Amino acid sequence: MSQTPPQNEQPDQNPPMSAEEQLAAEAASEADAQAALQQELATLKAQNADLADQFLRAKAEAENARRRAEEEIAKVRKFAVESFAESMLAVADSLEAGLAVQEATSEQLREGSQATLRQLKSALERHKVLEINPAAASRFDPHQHQAISMVPADQEANTVVTVLQKGYLIADRVLRPALVTVAAPR
Repeated sequence: MSQTPPQNEQPDQNPPMSAEEQLAAEAASEADAQAALQQELATLKAQNADLADQFLRAKAEAENARRRAEEEIAKVRKFAVESFAESMLAVADSLEAGLAVQEATSEQLREGSQATLRQLKSALERHKVLEINPAAASRFDPHQHQAISMVPADQEANTVVTVLQKGYLIADRVLRPALVTVAAPR
């Protein structure tokens, strides 16, 4: 059996420190910890200042982008109305010229009215305002037509019998539905 040295005896143990040496070691360790905390605090303060600066820059850029977008929208609206109004000026000129003729024949009035109507339709089409004028016997479409009444007819039920008033689309959106009568079920 071999003998093991007692546990409290360690062969390579440092000699015991005096109380003063222990206090000095603890103070040095605490000073090192304080210096590390000061360094970490300085680093965190610098990061905080950098992030605050980045936040303020991003906030200012977002505000500038919002303001520029609002200005652009206002310009688009203004110039869209201006372009449409400009297209209507030719129609107004034609109507005024027709009314200025004192002794026009009914044929001249008819020709002038037809020419003015063509100008008006052309101007509307340039601005994507298109007619909704369903053909007789076409299917009733509640998205584009408004049924005024159902009438007995020799055609399939729920189909257009007559158009009382044309409708209009603007850029694929219904501006005014076509007013129609619809065939009643038999």
